[in-house]
Amino acid sequence: MKTSKIKALIKLVEESNIAELEIWHWGKRIRIRKKITGNGNDSNLSNQLIEAIDDKKVKTNIEADETSLIEPVATDKNLLEIKSPMVGTFYRAPAPDAEPFIDVGERIVRGQTVCIIEAMKLMNEIESEYDGRVVKILVQNAQPVQFGQPLFLIEPT
Repeated sequence: MKTSKIKALIKLVEESNIAELEIWHWGKRIRIRKKITGNGNDSNLSNQLIEAIDDKKVKTNIEADETSLIEPVATDKNLLEIKSPMVGTFYRAPAPDAEPFIDVGERIVRGQTVCIIEAMKLMNEIESEYDGRVVKILVQNAQPVQFGQPLFLIEPT
């Protein structure tokens, strides 16, 4: 995250009743705390704590672009979204040379594995919450995903 954005967040915390603000951005955590002194109305940010912790501790070739954050997905009101339950790397298949778990047009059932999200070197199978037909796959294979990011659009049956 750019320092100008961090300074804006510090100013936001300074000018509000927020005591602590924590943000996760591309595997980095930024935490800003405000020290409350006296009767609680007085704040001193000279002792603020800003932490930037590399969550993965792994080198990646991914360049974080400010415009590449999660964009809202325009969906038909009848379509359901399967969302990422965690931050990690999205994989459509259990192995690089294996067939994908699901493809566009296929019918899926609740509890069926639809993808894998790798987080902290652990492979997490993501299961469908719905019965339906896959309308669209919203993420490219081996791409980073954020918590709550839509992965698939499903037409319920």
